[in-house]
Amino acid sequence: MHTVARGGFAASGVVHIVVGIIAISLAFGQAGGEQADQSGALAQLAAAPGGVFLLWAAALGLAALGVWHLLSAVLDRSADSGKDRAVHIVKNGAKGVVYLVIAFSAATFAAGGSTSSAGSTRSLTADLMSTPGGVFLVVAIGIVVIAIAAYLVFKGITRRFERDLSMPAGSTGRIVRILGTVGYIARGVAFAGVGVLFVVGAATNDPEKSTGLDGALRSFADLPAGKVLLVVIGLGWIAYGVYAFFRGRYTRL
Repeated sequence: MHTVARGGFAASGVVHIVVGIIAISLAFGQAGGEQADQSGALAQLAAAPGGVFLLWAAALGLAALGVWHLLSAVLDRSADSGKDRAVHIVKNGAKGVVYLVIAFSAATFAAGGSTSSAGSTRSLTADLMSTPGGVFLVVAIGIVVIAIAAYLVFKGITRRFERDLSMPAGSTGRIVRILGTVGYIARGVAFAGVGVLFVVGAATNDPEKSTGLDGALRSFADLPAGKVLLVVIGLGWIAYGVYAFFRGRYTRL
């Protein structure tokens, strides 16, 4: 399980690198109809030579990583106190679900199908807003996503991600530290945009505005100096993708 789960970090790294490349292409107006999110990345991998085999390998690794996080949430007793235990369960449980969802998406593309993260987000937002009190729930989701984004930036700035690793010494350690810092900050900025779109969609009663990571990155391009920001975010996602390979090697499991 440990061996395959470490491969899951590498698979996650590939997805992040491709998303970063698509984001940079979007800044230069060359992304075409590609989605700047995991669906777009998986579609690119599926179209590449040998991409189907890579997607099946990614699906296996991501699924193992998801199962490992779920098992860790239940079985890891390193945090036994009430509050710490609850945080541990929620954090690892959420990570497990996310990795399993991405694994399912990878398997779907490998089998010749397709999914749309942006479409799924719009559909979820529309369904929630059609229920009594659903607008407030969508706002709450947006606030939670923004809070997670702020934590990612905080984790990058303070280098708390080093607690997840058995940090290597020397130049390798310095490279991992730089990649992790840049990568976590870039991911935080991108996910902050996702949270803002949830809030905007609820405030305007327009679920079409809530389009997940793809919509968030495209909205950055419309800001003053947004294309420069988009390139920086794309490079940050590529940095995190490379960091994920190191994490697969040095992570504490």
